[in-house]
Amino acid sequence: MTTLRLTLFLLSLGILAQAPWDIAKKAAGNAATKKLESEINTRLLEEGRKNQCNFKTDSDQFEKSCDKKLRNVATALIDAKKRLNTAGVQNFKFEVSGHTDSAGNEPHNVDLSKKRAAVIVKELIAKGIPEKEIESVGKGSSERLVKPDDTPAKRAKNRRYEVRVRL
Repeated sequence: MTTLRLTLFLLSLGILAQAPWDIAKKAAGNAATKKLESEINTRLLEEGRKNQCNFKTDSDQFEKSCDKKLRNVATALIDAKKRLNTAGVQNFKFEVSGHTDSAGNEPHNVDLSKKRAAVIVKELIAKGIPEKEIESVGKGSSERLVKPDDTPAKRAKNRRYEVRVRL
């Protein structure tokens, strides 16, 4: 194959389309973005664990007021958004995932966890998080923190919500 044909072939594959420093810069940027995502998610998970809202049994209604806890979570999301914007990251979503214990059947638990996550999202939107930047997901009992959850205390730890950023 002649040099010209090889060059055209490599260009068609995109191999020579970028200078080596552009490839290195992109790789470094991706690594920095992944590191930032990890740091933000660690902070959001910690904040969520400190500020859990308790729901009534088999319900998406809060047991008692959760306003201060959700203000704390909203503040953590606003701080995370500032860090992302400062780093030039624009295409992100905050994800609130609802989780249940293993009691009951899984289809019911998934539905209940979706409803609970949606309640949290609604409250966070009311506290200033833009609706287009946040979504809710129901996980049911598929991602338990404690296994087996065979005591009331263990089940209580599995009934939770978590907040993450997705890039």
